[in-house]
Amino acid sequence: MRPLPFRLAPALRPVPGHHAVATALVLASLFLAACGGVRAPDAGAGVGERLQVVATTTVLADMVEQVGGDHVDVRSLVPRGGEVHTFDPSPRDVAAVADADLVVLNGLGLDAWAADLVAGAGATAPVIELGEDLDGVEYIAAREHGDADQGDETTDEHGDEAVNPHLWLNVAYAARYVERISDALADVDPGRAETIRAAAAAYREQLAQLDTRIREQIAGIPEDRRRIVSFHEAFPYFAAAYDLEVVGVVVEAPGQDPSAGEITELVAAIRESGARAVFTEAQFDDRLARTVAEEADVTVEPGLYNDSLGDPPADTYVGMMELNAEQIVAALR
Repeated sequence: MRPLPFRLAPALRPVPGHHAVATALVLASLFLAACGGVRAPDAGAGVGERLQVVATTTVLADMVEQVGGDHVDVRSLVPRGGEVHTFDPSPRDVAAVADADLVVLNGLGLDAWAADLVAGAGATAPVIELGEDLDGVEYIAAREHGDADQGDETTDEHGDEAVNPHLWLNVAYAARYVERISDALADVDPGRAETIRAAAAAYREQLAQLDTRIREQIAGIPEDRRRIVSFHEAFPYFAAAYDLEVVGVVVEAPGQDPSAGEITELVAAIRESGARAVFTEAQFDDRLARTVAEEADVTVEPGLYNDSLGDPPADTYVGMMELNAEQIVAALR
């Protein structure tokens, strides 16, 4: 088994949401005291007990649940429909991290605030960053953002070039996430390793079938129509995997509204490219996307999912990806 990308919690440093994290940590100390403290560092999960796993997003939490099954209790720090880029943890989130057997992050700057959370909570659990240094991945450079503090990119592990963190929207890369989750759970709970690895193998097969279905669906779209405009820079891995072109994005990163000049440039790019639709994203307000679509005289298509799961059928990673593919194919074909 290759070494897992476990990382010791780093010292506190300024990151997006740092002040909110610090406040949450102070409040959490009172919360933990009221609850009688946390489990002893070496206690772990006893025989027959479920592993306590904390993930930063609902997408990652679902992957953990698919692999761990009845052997894990998984909590997502960012709630369904929440915004991972600007999330502010609560004292209960700090307590959950402090008491976890395993903490699962995406890495690549997407959930950079979680590093402070882990460090400040005094967590003793291993921390795994699923997207970091992933074998077989062709990392895609992030667009240059006007405000580097948004936390939607990282330069730490990839030289001076910022990297887009949304790897899981390529289903083949999501399967690599599953491998790491399987290794991490088996390492934390070796007594159930065989069961965990069997569940992971079955889930990877399910993902392989999903990948094939998406490819077959998009293959039916004429090549000159495979152009999309998304709300933010979340879909380059999806586009690269499934032979689409991202003509542009409405905002470079959540919370960064474009200037009038940038909107004009995007509208011109849409018209020149022949893109047929602007796709909104489920957890973001769609008014700006509708304005762009109206000016470019193209349709607005309902919310895609990326950083967060939603209501059925998008309440699992597989369901989310199937719905995304169906919506894109319907709009472009």
